[in-house]
Amino acid sequence: MSVPLAPELAALDRRFVLQARAVEAGRRTWRLDLPRSAEDLISEADFERDERLPYWADLWPSAIVLAREVATLEGAGRRAIEFGAGLGLPSLVAAGVGFDVTVTDYYDDALLFARRNAVCNLGRDVTAAHVDWRASTGDLGTFDLVLAADVLYERPYAPLVARAVVGALAPGAMALIADPGRVALNACLAECAVLGATVRERCAVRHEDGAARHTITIHEVRLG
Repeated sequence: MSVPLAPELAALDRRFVLQARAVEAGRRTWRLDLPRSAEDLISEADFERDERLPYWADLWPSAIVLAREVATLEGAGRRAIEFGAGLGLPSLVAAGVGFDVTVTDYYDDALLFARRNAVCNLGRDVTAAHVDWRASTGDLGTFDLVLAADVLYERPYAPLVARAVVGALAPGAMALIADPGRVALNACLAECAVLGATVRERCAVRHEDGAARHTITIHEVRLG
């Protein structure tokens, strides 16, 4: 029997034209609700205020590849956080393998979709927190697993993402950053090293979605 949605999650049916996507990860199929068109959500007022664009509303290849990597982990008794979670696929998979998950994003609607997808796939909600890269994220605490998928598409994000990721690592923890080669990637990884972390390439995955082909690299970041 399906789990009832909280009112704010059920309201997404009225506020958006929705579509569903099915993704295979970790020997199961995850069914995600998402807006039919991210372009329909572009707001000139939001862009003029802080150059905000609704990247969260797409299911990006990096999120799919990262989710499949997370599916290989064991999370029982451990905490995970995803920065720039968007629709939340890697977070859902992390919760599915036992992690206590916190999803974060700059868009409140992204958090609602991530929570809705958690309830629909896992039968339970997840913790959600609004995070602005430009502000401190230290009050979120530290985690055993830190996730980020395709969040480095603007050069100014490099040091901001690095500080958030490294700052969220508990002793012995690991961060996984999935990226298709965005403009801010190398600067972010370099800043992680400056902050005392070690960085290595964990894997590179060829991802195909119809005619589109991408190579997604997952970088592993650890303290010390």
